[in-house]
Amino acid sequence: MPVPHKPNSKLQWNIGYWVLAVLGLLILQTLWQGRTVAPVPFSQFQQELAAGRVAEVVIRDTTVTGKLKEARDGKTTIVANRVTPAEADWLDQYKVPYSRAIESTWLRDLMSWVLPALIFFGLWFFLIRHFANRAGGMGGVGGFMSIGKSRAKVYVEKDTGVTFADVAGVDEAKAELEEIIAFLKDPQGYGRLGARMPKGILLVGPPGTGKTLLAKAVAGEAAVPFFSISGTEFVEMFVGVGAARVRDLFEQAREKAPAIIFIDELDALGRARGASGMVGGHDEREQTLQQLLVELDGFDSSSGVVLLAATNRPEILDPALLRAGRFDRQVLVDRPDKPGRVQILKVHVRKIHLADGVDLEQVAALTTGFSGADLANLCNEAALAATRRQANEVSLQDFTVAIERIVAGLEKKNRVLNPREREVVAFHEMGHALVALALPGVDPVHKVSIIPRGIGALGYTIQRPTEDRFLMTREELERKIMVLLGGRASEKLVFGHLSTGAADDLAKVTDIARDMVTRYGMDEALGYVAYEAERPRFLDIPGQGIAGAPGVSPQTQQRIDEAVRGIVMDAFAEATRILEQHREVLDRAARELLVRETLDEADLRRLTGTVRPEA
Repeated sequence: MPVPHKPNSKLQWNIGYWVLAVLGLLILQTLWQGRTVAPVPFSQFQQELAAGRVAEVVIRDTTVTGKLKEARDGKTTIVANRVTPAEADWLDQYKVPYSRAIESTWLRDLMSWVLPALIFFGLWFFLIRHFANRAGGMGGVGGFMSIGKSRAKVYVEKDTGVTFADVAGVDEAKAELEEIIAFLKDPQGYGRLGARMPKGILLVGPPGTGKTLLAKAVAGEAAVPFFSISGTEFVEMFVGVGAARVRDLFEQAREKAPAIIFIDELDALGRARGASGMVGGHDEREQTLQQLLVELDGFDSSSGVVLLAATNRPEILDPALLRAGRFDRQVLVDRPDKPGRVQILKVHVRKIHLADGVDLEQVAALTTGFSGADLANLCNEAALAATRRQANEVSLQDFTVAIERIVAGLEKKNRVLNPREREVVAFHEMGHALVALALPGVDPVHKVSIIPRGIGALGYTIQRPTEDRFLMTREELERKIMVLLGGRASEKLVFGHLSTGAADDLAKVTDIARDMVTRYGMDEALGYVAYEAERPRFLDIPGQGIAGAPGVSPQTQQRIDEAVRGIVMDAFAEATRILEQHREVLDRAARELLVRETLDEADLRRLTGTVRPEA
């Protein structure tokens, strides 16, 4: 790892020391003068002259100084301010020698100008040095001038502490990167048939799926220098700094080749030019991107330099950055499937004391949609839950508690509901559970609770998927809507009124129904037409891609709204029918839930044994 250049300490000097030294001399001079000189009124000075105690007099511009014949109280000189210009007239009568001194004030006048300037430049030097330490990574003026240097961290094999053994659930991405490492170790073997390795590899995937972890594992596996930097570290307040840092980064990598460059959060640097639609824009960001494009075109992959980058927003990257010859490969690092989640859990449970008999398959089944970071957090929360209950090992119960805490939020034991609200919540949650039990092909209900959690959840129903699903039919989506509307249907059936407790359910129902009509073409009357643009693949941002975008006529928009409303109302009617058919079971299970507050899967089977999925 290169050692940063340090200026010669003998040549460094601190203006602050000089300022302190001058101030110290002035203070010492004042103190010494105070010890040897006694300032007196002019009348007393005349009395001393009259008494013959003064041996010599020196006249200055503003003062008269007399040297005493005998020291008094340690003072050998007295000083008085002059009051008349005719000193000679009255000094002659005392028969003492006197003289006139021409006082030189050049040093005092010079210091009155120099000292403030020294203080000003001292403060300026301190601020510049402080700024250079933060922006350029080096002290003094040299650090300020080195602001355009690359701030990449350089790792070698022993520095990261992460290897491919610590990465699980992303086997395809690991295989791609293992090929890169093999090429760097044996470039002649890989190029014997004329092939060349990709110049750039872009790791794409949702947040928390292990893109940065994979890059660190590459640093741990490859015995070559690994330059790691974030995209945000290129752009600074000075124009041209980002481009200079890009040049310096690639120059360092070429000098250390074979080497790997890793740019994390590439979207901070490679955002599409002109995407904001503003005239002018942030010219520094565009210059930095253009320099990166030039460097990607300028270096030869046979030189042994490979560029890795990671982003979770590939849709906003500049097309010029993604063309062939720059980032030749895009490696998807997606959320893991069930086998992948089991592998990831096995990696993370190494650090905790796991109880015998804990089936990680069951934990993986309850964590559909979890990323690698979510699973790491799950293991940590399970260990904390076991610690809170004074246990020696982490059990399956602790994992269940951790999942509920992550999915539903923290229990709000201090949030006390009145009896009427508790009853409404109990029937609402049992409405969800009963509709789910009565429909075929629906994920089984794992737990129902009326303990408030999170910010606004007064109760929750957890379903456990039996398998990962990537495709859903219209019928399956309609059943999902029915389950979501089961709580609202139960409230209306039992109490005859509606509450605000179904707000989140209605939002999800509306999104699903609108997607069915506008994105999936599941309405025969509207045809197999997509009326809404696809949302960003890796970002689940609410409000993205609203139906009614330009190109949809008002008449078509009205028909879309009617189709969405029809899907929702038909599903509500079907959920109400199911609950009416099993009203006795609904009442019995809701009363039991009010007493126990939480019902698990076994309790639900006992209370709703007569409810069977309809054909």
